[in-house]
Formats: sequence, C-alpha cells, structure tokens
Amino acid sequence: MKKFFIFLAAVVLSCGLLSCSSDDDDPDTVKKVVDMLADPEPIQLTDAQKQFANDNNTFTLNFLKTVNEADRSGKSFIYSPLSITYVLGMVNAASTGETEKELEQTLGFHEGGIQAVNDYCKKLIEGLPKVDRKVKLSIANALFVNKNKATLKSEYQKDMQTYYNAEVKNLDFNSSSTLKTINGWAQEKTNNMIPTILDRIDPDVVTYLLNAIYFKANWNKKFDPNNTKTETFTTPNGTKQLPLMHQNVLINYMKNETYSSVLIPYDNSYWSIMVYLPEKGKTADDIINTFNPSNDIKAMSPCQVDLKLPRFETNSDTQNMKDGLIGLLEKMGIRRVFDSELAEIPNMCNTSVFISMMRQKAGIKVNEEETETAVVTLGSGYA
Repeated sequence: MKKFFIFLAAVVLSCGLLSCSSDDDDPDTVKKVVDMLADPEPIQLTDAQKQFANDNNTFTLNFLKTVNEADRSGKSFIYSPLSITYVLGMVNAASTGETEKELEQTLGFHEGGIQAVNDYCKKLIEGLPKVDRKVKLSIANALFVNKNKATLKSEYQKDMQTYYNAEVKNLDFNSSSTLKTINGWAQEKTNNMIPTILDRIDPDVVTYLLNAIYFKANWNKKFDPNNTKTETFTTPNGTKQLPLMHQNVLINYMKNETYSSVLIPYDNSYWSIMVYLPEKGKTADDIINTFNPSNDIKAMSPCQVDLKLPRFETNSDTQNMKDGLIGLLEKMGIRRVFDSELAEIPNMCNTSVFISMMRQKAGIKVNEEETETAVVTLGSGYA
C-alpha cells in the first residue's frame, strides 16, 4: 500500500491485516470470536441538517483527497475537516456576498444562510457529546481579540456565544502572556495532546479564532495485550516492525475490488472507527479516489474477521505542508476569505477583516484499550 493515513473519521492501514472467514475457519492464534456488531443511534437532525451533514461529508472526502495530493511523503497523517468547518463557520457568520456564498458552497451548506449554518453547528456542539456518555468528547471554540486593534461587534459576539458556545477574551497582543493564554487554552481543551498552536503572536492580527475537539473512548471489546505481537508492517517507504493488536471478531465488514473495510465500535457502539485496507495490487490512492464511507456502511454485513491493528501514535501539522492549510482550502474553492481585497467580512469587528493565516495540529493514540485523539484549528483575522 502506498500510504498509511489517518483521519478522525477513518483509519486506513497499509498491510494485509483483514480477512473474512466462515465459522468453519480456524484462526492461527486467537480462537475466541468477539462480537463487534454495532447498532449506532445518530444525533437527530432535521431534513435540511441531514443534507448539510451529507454534503459536509463530501467536503471531508474532498479535503482528504486534496491533502493526499499535496502530501506525497508517504508518512501517516491525521486532520479534521470538522474542526475546520467550525472555524470557517464562525467566519461565515460575519461574512456577506460572494465570500459567504463561497464558504457555504464549499463546506457543503449550499448557500443555506448564516442562520441555518449557525443552527446546525450549535446542534452538533451540544448534541454530539451526549450521544454516548461513556465517550469523552468535547468541542470548544474561542475568539481572542486584540484589544489594541479592534472590538467584536456586539451582535456577532452574542451569536458566537449562543451558537458556538465560544469563549471571548480581549487581550493585549503586545504582552508575552497572550501567547501563553492562547496555547494554554489549546492544551487545556485537548487534555495536553496539543500543547501549542501558535509559535508567536502577531501584534497586527485583529483576532484569533480557534476550535478544539477532544475524543477519548474505549473499544467496545478491548484487545487483549497478550495477543499483541511485533510483526512486519509495510509502508510506502519500506517495512518496519510494529506492535500489532489482534482479535478474531464478528464485525460489520464489506469488500469490493479496490478495498475491504470494517467498522470497529467504541463503548456503547454509538461511535465507531472505519478501517480500510487496499486489495492486492491497489493503493491508498485508489481508496481515496473511490471510497464513500456512507455507502460502504450500507454495504456492510456481519462477518467473522481476523483483525490486526497497529498500536501507534502519530500527529500532523498543516504548517509542514508546502502551501499550508490556506493553500489546501484555496485548491478546494475557498479563496475570497483569504484575499485582503476581495474578502467580505464586515460583521465581525469594528473594521473589516480577512483571514490571513490558518493552521491545524492534530494527534491520535491507539492502543489495546482505547483511542484518544485531539485537534486544534486556528484562523487569524487581519484588518
């Protein structure tokens, strides 16, 4: 397989670790069959919000393809389009004209309007953490405003607090304590997984907009550490020795000519992670160019699978890519918001702004007991 890549919504493995069998098959090492069939209950959305969710998933897939095209290093990566959606949703709430239109179309909101986008984001922010009380999930937003440069418009600040539950602070961007405050917020909201999001404070920035998402959940059926063995793992850059967790499971599984996939549930089975494996002769690029998680879930059926999954940690930073996060989003069609002459964002501050910089840092840890992942996305408003 060409690349081992990680996404908050899915994990793709780079070696032949899945095989479906009948009840008559005899697994080599793990005899017990663990039932991993899940029956998730999605958050309740209106018909319009369901369409938003579906088309925002399209944004997610398009973002993954764009990252994959831009990053040809063969290294693992993890990013969250959902976190980007929240930051750009806050920007969208202050936008007008073609800038608003471009944001809503690209993010999958079909020019639904600021109110509809705000209502959708509010429902997810409030509803997702309640889906499974055993899962630790938090979604946090914040605006750190340069008190020497601008003030937020009262209606905009009210909307940010109402629809995004956003923390708003007016800070002195010439003070060294501001960098500690912003990085401290990122560290706190991600349980220390993302200790910094800024390297320095730009005193000319009007406001920093941030989103943080933290997720920690136990597997519905934990892996037995005694079954974890160091084995050869194939990557685009060769092979390496990695600890591979092992279970023989009854699980939702699908397979086509390009890839196979399983849906591994967490805790009460309301949250799951999808694992993709390319078929022989296929690559991660082939998966990215053809897969559709929604359709793949519909195609799944219960199957006994000999499952091996790496125990691993990895992290990513969009600053390490040639054109950064803004470059990726521009390739996807979001351009005006980043242009000082074309951006129409008059309703955020007492001065019009454009988004001069965006950055996302994310990390994930997977072991026999649980998955822990976190992301912080930052955008800077410049007058």
